[in-house]
Amino acid sequence: MKNDIQNVKLRFGIIGNDNRLLRDIDIAMQVAPTDLSVLITGESGVGKESFPQIIHQYSRRKHGQYIAVNCGAIPEGTIDSELFGHEKGAFTGAISERNGYFAEANGGTIFLDEVGELPLATQARLLRVLESGEYIKVGSSKVEKTDVRIVAATNVNLAQAIADGRFREDLYFRLNTVPIKIPPLRERGDDMVLLFRKFASDFAEKYQMPAIQLTEEAKTILKKYTWPGNVRQLKNVTEQISIIESDREITPDILQNYLQDMPIKSNLPILLSGEKGTQDKASERELLYKVLSDYKALFELKGEVAELKATVKNLIADRSHQIVAGQQVAYIPSTQSVVNVAQPSVSKIITSMKSQDEEISEPEEYVEEAPMSLDDVEKEMIKRALERHHGKRKNAAKDLNISERTLYRKIKEYGLENKD
Repeated sequence: MKNDIQNVKLRFGIIGNDNRLLRDIDIAMQVAPTDLSVLITGESGVGKESFPQIIHQYSRRKHGQYIAVNCGAIPEGTIDSELFGHEKGAFTGAISERNGYFAEANGGTIFLDEVGELPLATQARLLRVLESGEYIKVGSSKVEKTDVRIVAATNVNLAQAIADGRFREDLYFRLNTVPIKIPPLRERGDDMVLLFRKFASDFAEKYQMPAIQLTEEAKTILKKYTWPGNVRQLKNVTEQISIIESDREITPDILQNYLQDMPIKSNLPILLSGEKGTQDKASERELLYKVLSDYKALFELKGEVAELKATVKNLIADRSHQIVAGQQVAYIPSTQSVVNVAQPSVSKIITSMKSQDEEISEPEEYVEEAPMSLDDVEKEMIKRALERHHGKRKNAAKDLNISERTLYRKIKEYGLENKD
């Protein structure tokens, strides 16, 4: 059995000797000859996409179609058509009949990645396929049959999604006939060093340069880091170091420059944290920086305006009683100059002040507004993006660096359906 697992690792490019990882490979091989549904769970970036391929290649369906579908990347309005197909004229733009993925994968395997992002209506359709192999195309009343093996994956906590009413409990139990949970990289110990060495070798060959190597101290740092982006993040860090660093021996100081603190969990809105969905976290992290930067700049500007207004108001209020060495001094903000009047009469000073007030009106009292919440900032960003792109949600989603599915959900959540 160990030899079989080693062969699978070599064939599918899986690096590591962690016992739980080896156990997951063994389960995938054992369940492959059956038609049982498999649910693969684990954090983003742990390498879930390798296991459906193992299951397909070691099954009786290996000569059939293998189709991988990212459910989180397909807009809610078209996902039923993508999965189940549609009839001609079923909706605007349906100029011809189209088969969906379940028809195309007939006799093979379909991998539903990010299955936790499916809308509830689509979940009901998927449940019917799992129970009876039947589905109906969009715009049709004819029942179609398909013979497919379904493997699903998600990084969403489905138990919580069920409690929140976002995922069907009956579908969960249908999909979760055989569970496979991939361990996060931070719990895989020496596997981190093995993966770093493999990636370093690959990039050395790709960029025609000597491979980088870690000192023993740097290996300790590597294994202590939490790796919120898992294997995907480790690969990106290795590539960055390979290209940027001239020294091929990587010390802890060098490595630490590429291991920035990155939060794993957050209570920020979906555009910032990705907690309620499965959007690409790297792009959403960039959006977080952009939002917080704009947010900070906004309140810095408001503070400067408040300070300026207060200064001007104090200057105007204090002009009538400024006395320097027995002489009245009138401050004129518009020219920033001082006018000395040798022993003027009080009436002349008052007349002079009135003439100045005609040119400089006293500003209204500044009332500091309560700061906006991050939810308000997120809502405003979505609203402005829709306005910039004249209601075109695809373009707005691209502008915000999020998926259309996420944008549709947030539009509904913030009540912006009639704003685009």
